[in-house]
Amino acid sequence: MAKALLVNLDKCTGCRSCELACSFKHHGEFNPSKSNIQVSIFTENAFYVPMVCTQCDKPFCGEVCPTGAIYAAETNGAYVVLVDKEKCVGCKMCTLACPFGAITYQSNGCVQKCNLCEGNPECVTFCIPGALEFKDWELRTARKSRTYAEKIYHQKEAD
Repeated sequence: MAKALLVNLDKCTGCRSCELACSFKHHGEFNPSKSNIQVSIFTENAFYVPMVCTQCDKPFCGEVCPTGAIYAAETNGAYVVLVDKEKCVGCKMCTLACPFGAITYQSNGCVQKCNLCEGNPECVTFCIPGALEFKDWELRTARKSRTYAEKIYHQKEAD
């Protein structure tokens, strides 16, 4: 069984602690714009959606990367899609290919995305309401979730 980052939307309060923890862990500053997890806030319904890389089984970002800088690996029991910063040329093709907007271009000329903090996600540690969990997850179930997410994405795209 692999580990996965799971989001419980019913528990998310929109506090954005996850964004602050992530940006501090990876950049040494509390700056939500540098976070690998982004909380979308829908104020009219008081609804919050933490968006983070889904660690795709067949990542579109990796398929379009001309240098092979994006690859999948297992890190501390978790399947994770990683970026090799030595190979990244900053072409931004992956940012266009990701259907979830989970890859961002940074001022250092490389892209960044969630790497699950090498098996100990900081966002989970600092999620006060417990909306984020990092736990065992059957890959088969994860693939079903991914397929469902893709259906929703394509339905929205058609609208």
